[in-house]
Amino acid sequence: MAYNYILSCCSYTDLSAQKMKELDIKYICTPYMMDGKTYIDDLGETTSYEEFYKAMEQGAITSTSQLNQNELADYFRELLKTGQDMIHISLSSGLSGVSNSARLAIEDMKKEFPDRKIYLVDSLAAAAGLGLMMETASNLRAGGMGIDELYAWLEENKLKLHHWFFTTDLTYFVRGGRVSKASGFIGGVLNICPLMNVSNEGKLIPRAKVRGKKKVITEIVERMKEHAQGGTEYSGKCFMCNSACEDDAKEVAALIEEAFPNLDGKVQIYTIGTTIGSHTGPGTVAVFFWGDERVD
Repeated sequence: MAYNYILSCCSYTDLSAQKMKELDIKYICTPYMMDGKTYIDDLGETTSYEEFYKAMEQGAITSTSQLNQNELADYFRELLKTGQDMIHISLSSGLSGVSNSARLAIEDMKKEFPDRKIYLVDSLAAAAGLGLMMETASNLRAGGMGIDELYAWLEENKLKLHHWFFTTDLTYFVRGGRVSKASGFIGGVLNICPLMNVSNEGKLIPRAKVRGKKKVITEIVERMKEHAQGGTEYSGKCFMCNSACEDDAKEVAALIEEAFPNLDGKVQIYTIGTTIGSHTGPGTVAVFFWGDERVD
């Protein structure tokens, strides 16, 4: 189906390339490095997620670099040459500077295409949370929502999208500075699985130190009960993602489906993509759903 405006993002969504095509969402692939060599996060098309996480488990060193203003401007320019308006939904500004690069690039595009509507939404989201936002935006567009209305809806509702994470391996969180070395050591000794979420500023925040995987699996479902729209009567979608720990994700999904009988379909489980996975490493499980507004 042809639309009169473009939905765009970077490849942080955890959705497959086929899914992005079905949703008619344009995206630019982001770079990451493994053992000093540069690769492209193209939603698992070139390097399988299995290969990627196996390499990390074997000691490969990963890092990322964000797209710059000029790279994004070149990407936006090609989209806008089609004659359509555009909404670009960026990765959370609380996690990366790529949102600011997109803002600067869009300022340039507004000068080049002064008659075009060009919107930027700082999603304050990441991973399959951004994927859930992109799918929702695509569905609203398919339902006839115009670009101005959809932009307003996204700005009004983006803080209602909840992200809850836990990890059973703190190695990469320590390496990336999100968990201190001391906390990482103590957590490893005590079998601590930190429960985290994304704040109203789009930052990853530790919320609880939970001892043991079984307990944190239960706790993450409790947080969904607490925050989901309508509580256990929640009738929206639930997305999940994981990094090389699908059995843990499936255990969480089964508990969610039992606790929330009115879900819109089954819990959809994705693999954390290579860019964000470079920072989480193996062992992370995340849950995403629409809920009350994030206030801290």
